[in-house]
Order: sequence, then C-alpha cells, then structure tokens
Amino acid sequence: MKDEFTQKDWSSQPFSLSLCYRTRKNFNNMEQPRRYPIGIQTFSELVNKQYLYIDKTEYVYRMAHGNSKYLFLSRPRRFGKSLLTSTLHAYFEGRKELFKGLAIEQSETEWTPHPVLHFDMSTAKHTDKEALVLELERKLLQYEQIYGRGEGDILPNQRLEGLIQRAYKQTGKGVVVLIDEYDAPLLDVMHEEKDLPVLRNVMRNFYSPLKACDPYLRFVFLTGITKFSQLSIFSELNNIQNISMLPEYAAVCGITQEEMETQMDKDLDVLASRLELSREETLQQLKDNYDGYHFTWPSPDIYNPFSLLNTFSVGRLNSYWFGSGTPTYLIEMLRKYHVSPQEIGGRETMVEDFDAPTERMTDITPLLYQSGYITIKDCDEITGQYLLDLPNKEVRIGLLKSLLPLYLPHRSIEGKNMVANMYRALRVGNMDMALQHLQQFLATVPYAENTNYEGHYQQLLYVIFSLLGMYVDVEVRTPHGRVDMVLRTADTLYVVELKLDQTAETAMQQIDLKNYPERFALCGLPIVKVGINFDREKRTISDWKIEQ
Repeated sequence: MKDEFTQKDWSSQPFSLSLCYRTRKNFNNMEQPRRYPIGIQTFSELVNKQYLYIDKTEYVYRMAHGNSKYLFLSRPRRFGKSLLTSTLHAYFEGRKELFKGLAIEQSETEWTPHPVLHFDMSTAKHTDKEALVLELERKLLQYEQIYGRGEGDILPNQRLEGLIQRAYKQTGKGVVVLIDEYDAPLLDVMHEEKDLPVLRNVMRNFYSPLKACDPYLRFVFLTGITKFSQLSIFSELNNIQNISMLPEYAAVCGITQEEMETQMDKDLDVLASRLELSREETLQQLKDNYDGYHFTWPSPDIYNPFSLLNTFSVGRLNSYWFGSGTPTYLIEMLRKYHVSPQEIGGRETMVEDFDAPTERMTDITPLLYQSGYITIKDCDEITGQYLLDLPNKEVRIGLLKSLLPLYLPHRSIEGKNMVANMYRALRVGNMDMALQHLQQFLATVPYAENTNYEGHYQQLLYVIFSLLGMYVDVEVRTPHGRVDMVLRTADTLYVVELKLDQTAETAMQQIDLKNYPERFALCGLPIVKVGINFDREKRTISDWKIEQ
C-alpha cells in the first residue's frame, strides 16, 4: 500500500475551482481555432457545423466488427456515451461522407447501410409505470411510421419485435438496435423496494424480443451509468458483452492526454493565452482539475470531456461537470451507508464489489464508482485488489462543498465565507487566526443533531481543511498511536489532536507524550503541533494551543 501522506500532493488552490486569471486585452482579436460541442450529442451536427470532434471512430469500427454483436458500455454521465451512440448510428446508416478524414476511413471499405432503431431512454426519467409505457410507445411510433405496424402488435415488446422483423424484411439488411441510457427510467427508484420492481419489469418486457430476434439483428448496443444485474433486466439476453472494463476500450469515452495534445494542439495555446499561463502551466492545471479517470487497469489517464471542453470554450477553470448535476441522491446515500467524508476515497476492493449491480449493493462503492465520483487508481495484479479514489480536484472540491451544509445547517453561505477567511490566514501561516475565524463562526451555527461526539468535529475539520486545498488525512498511524489529523500546506505540516470537553493542553500533552511529530520528521517541512478542544455545550472551539 502506498504511503498516502508522501504520495499525494493536492493543489494549494482554495475551495473554488474558478481561477481569477485576467484576460489579455487583445483576446477579442484572437481567433479560436474551433467551435466546442457543449451539450451537442449528435455526430452529424458536429461534423456538418465543424465543431471539434475527438476522433473515436477506430473504436466504432472495432465494436462493429468484434466477436459479439451485443455490447454494453457503462460510463458516468456526460462522458460521451450519447455521442458514441450517435456515431454508431451514422456509421451503420452508411453515411460515409460524415467520416471523411477520420480514422475509420482506413479500415472500412463497404459502408453498407442498415436499418437503425435508436432509442434514447433519457426522456423516460421520473415516470411511473403508465407514463413509462406511454413513452416507450411514443418511441416505437416514430419507426412504425417508416416500417409499419402489425395488426397483432399491441404491447411494447410485441411492437418492438414486429418492427425488427419488418425492417429486416423490407431492407434485406440486419437491423441495428441502439439503446442509449437504458437505465434512465430506473435511476430514481434504484433503491426503492416498491417502485423498482414495477419499472424494472416494464423495461425487461420491452427488451425481451432482442434474443428472439437474433436472426434479424446486425448489432445491438446499450449504454448506461449503472450496471443492473443481467437477470433483472435482460433475463433472456444472456450473451451481452460488457466492454466497460476491457483494456481495448479504456479510452472509448473521455479525452486522453495524447488526444488533447494532438487534436487540440492549437486550442491549448489559445487557452494558455486566455489564462495568462504558459502551455506547461495550463496543461498542469487541466490535469489537476479534470484528469485522473481510469475505467480499467492499466489505462491511460482519461480527462472528463464535459469539463475539459467547457474550459476551452469559456476560457476559465470551473466545476463544470460537478455543477451540471446536483448530487442530492448521492449525499442521501452517503448518509444512509454512514460514510464519512474521509471514507469516500482510498477504497481497496475487489472488482466484483465495485463493478457490481447497483440494485443489490450492500455498500456504496458501486454507486460511487459507476457515477464517476471515485475511479481506479491502482491494482494489485497478484491479489486482484483495486484501489479506488477521487479522480481529481473538481470532484474532490465539489463533493466536499456539497457535504459542507451537513455540518453547518442553515449557514452554508456564511460557512463558505468562513472557509475563505481561514484560507487567507493559513496562506501566511497564521493558524491562530484561522481557528479564531472557525470559533467565531461555529458559535453562531444553530443546534444540530449528532454533534455530541468527537468524530463530528473531526469530520467537520476534514471538510473545511480539504476545501482550503490542503492535504488532509485523519487517524494517521504512528509508532505510538494514531494522530487525529495531519494537514499539509505548501510550506508547513500541522499535527493536530482534537479533544471534546477537555482542554487544549490535554491534547498537546498527548501529542508530546506519544511523540507524533517523529513520524513526519523526514517530510522536509516545519512541523507545527496543534491541540484543539471543542465544547459540547457551546458547540464550538473552547481553546487551542499551537507550538512549533
């Protein structure tokens, strides 16, 4: 196991990802080399309107000519699954003109058009059984207007089966079925014992003809965020190949370092100018904030495409991906499974425990992984044990900002200002002033439940100091015991001991008695000891002691 204390090096930037760089005066005269496809998921539109397209067509050819014609891909939201599905749609329709100059031109010679049935299930969210059935019927109707409808086709599964058979007979070509976000109707009820089985049965019934129609099918592709068990959704279609963790598809969605530096070479220079940074500094900022995803191991580093493209478009680093979806459900699940902030990352687990059906999970790891909040960071090839951790700064800061209101109820806005004040104090090494800001703020926070134990305050400090951009670890092992908290800034290491309803002097005595600083003697930074005592009745810091 790696020594996390010596390996990690979080940026010293505070809790806001938005960097206040000045824009060069002459930027308005600069011509951006390309248009960025923010929210555009249709391949033909990207090509025809000359938007930037990161060439993934080599994967399209590989998928279309692989050993299995039934494929499933899981990736987090806004990672390019819909664009990939749209690219497959255009390819199987034989639209050769759209692929001019792309990698697939070197492999494909026939460009045979096939009938394509493309279902985007993202429009079937937040529905009950009746609304879901109506939505499925509406989707079927658009293709029945092309291929007709049989007299006996009444239920959605009957209509889908009839569509596939008629499309095959009318064209003489195998039918392609593309189902994007297959799990969208189920995400909201994933852990509801009452509604999940009802909606799951509707979807299972809808997909049931796919196996019976095998002679008429050329290719079937499904995407989603979560991995529902094969028995619960595809009870008969048991030959789906899950390509989500195959090394050859590691970069099928997202943007790699190589793709960014080659296909976005000029864009990088423009962005660096807008940020008033060197190209190397710009690359490092992008890596710190948006890189770090791995969906198999080994794997190239994958950048979050939504955040990366928004940064190039706007010319400003910000929390684009995290801000595009409110993680209310995730926060609720963290509370349900009693996961403290410091327990979100650094998870060691086997693949069957994190790449697992989410509707049967007994641990939050599958949800965190499949939703993109943690990702693979290492793997022990001998034991098969994976290390899962937060991918980058955007996710880490976004999660912690979302958790802050749990510890500062009704005062989250003031809490963010308090964090900013603490950051200013710690930038100049003034821990005393930082703790004064915290003490004054906590004294104004209304009563909240679950504050009568030391762990609450440890978690609160973990969230706050992490938002400051500091490296934070808790319960750090030493030869003589565990340190409550270790903080590291760019120029100082703080060894912190917490007490509840005792004294700061008692905390300092424990640091000295167990000689906690000895564990960090080789870190190369000045070590400062901090003893803090919280008052249960006043719900704030009563006193603290700081020693060099």
